[in-house]
Amino acid sequence: MNPPKHLYIGGKWYSGEGSERQMINPTNGCVFTEVREASKNQTGDAVRAARYAYNETTWRTDIKKRVNSLNKLADLLEEQTEQFAIAETTNTGKPIRESRLDISDSVSCLRYYANLVSNRKAWIKKMPDGTKSRVIEEPIGVCALIVPWNFPLLLGMWKIAPALAAGNTVVFKPSELTAITAIKFAELVDQCDIPPGVFNLVLGGGTPVGQALVKHPDVDKVSFTGGSDTGRKINEQCASSFKRVSLELGGKSPIIVLEDADIKAAVEWGIFGSFFNQGEVCVASSRLLIHKSIYQSFVEYFLEKLQRINVGNPLDEGTEIGPVISAGHREKIENYIEIGKSEGARLLYGGQRVGEKGYFLSPAVFTEVKQSMRIVQEEIFGPVVTIQTFRDDNEAIELANGTLYGLAAGVLSNDFERAERLASCLKAGTIWINSYHTPYVEAPWGGFKQSGIGRELGPQGLSGYTEVKHINLNNELKPVGWYK
Repeated sequence: MNPPKHLYIGGKWYSGEGSERQMINPTNGCVFTEVREASKNQTGDAVRAARYAYNETTWRTDIKKRVNSLNKLADLLEEQTEQFAIAETTNTGKPIRESRLDISDSVSCLRYYANLVSNRKAWIKKMPDGTKSRVIEEPIGVCALIVPWNFPLLLGMWKIAPALAAGNTVVFKPSELTAITAIKFAELVDQCDIPPGVFNLVLGGGTPVGQALVKHPDVDKVSFTGGSDTGRKINEQCASSFKRVSLELGGKSPIIVLEDADIKAAVEWGIFGSFFNQGEVCVASSRLLIHKSIYQSFVEYFLEKLQRINVGNPLDEGTEIGPVISAGHREKIENYIEIGKSEGARLLYGGQRVGEKGYFLSPAVFTEVKQSMRIVQEEIFGPVVTIQTFRDDNEAIELANGTLYGLAAGVLSNDFERAERLASCLKAGTIWINSYHTPYVEAPWGGFKQSGIGRELGPQGLSGYTEVKHINLNNELKPVGWYK
């Protein structure tokens, strides 16, 4: 029996020459399929295929071709929404309704960048000395795109769509834990008239595949979404050769609830912000900052509401929280819960395993926390939230900004002017007022401080995959007139 072919390199399917990886369904802890990962040599083959496609095909110059290809991919993906959603839920454990939303947003992302690049025009201006200047954006070249396991297809599309739209060629590496929808997407690429080598898929972990991509001299840009420690290493490696890099890293995002906010609405946003996708979200509102005057009422209703949350099989339509991604990740979260208790925080609710199968964990709520505690300062990436109080706006701002991260924040209040003043003082890349979590493909996404470098989505997301070139034109060649 021939081994399955899960690598897509230069327009052809290959069996991996690296390790065999079991894909685990986190709902029951069982293996549902196996994949063979790429070797270091195969990773190099993918880069060379991307380089050849960039240099030798018309992909980087044929905008019409790129627009048609992205729209075709969007149509094919939309037609298979349910198949992709089931695959995503099986692989990640996220509730099926969230997976459907991820696929829909991926389709929108492809169409957005197809439309954006089709309407992109060069900047042209007559200069004071009579010459004419033109500023154009050109593709960077070969881009290595590396994404995590929490939104495997959607975060991939945030990179793939703008990179391809700008005229780059790509080598895409999903997380080693969640490769299934990436393989299915490569099958869609294979159905489109896209030149071989424009899109390449390699499977594997950080070693050897991720490292081989980051260090390869023919990779012109690395775009990485994931943990801050890995991002720091990638940034250091790219800096040695001035390789272009963008990083979307960790977060420890706060929601500030002012005293005039509707308590019930604020609680619902707090729960949604904290526990959407099991809290396995870079912008999860893992810190709730509540005005002292409404703290007791907020906590009481928060606990009442939380007890009605449906933790269960993510393929069931009514499930609101599914399992976390793996046994190892659940142990990491449980370790943080023990750290919180040992530091003196009060575990008010949850934090226990649920059921005998799979990697389920009830949402955990900590109160009586201090700003210096690790559960306040460090990204846990799971269903764990801390609740703190503040007395005035200055203290709220100080607490909100008091971590190394700056990815997102929220403010809940009926006083919009006050909420906007607070938002202007928060060091975060995305701030929601009276909502939370929703990314908009038209608007930039990224972080301050140690939450990353660069932006995804919006026009800025396209610019992140281009080099800017200024061409100055003088219609007549004359002596410079500088020398006697």
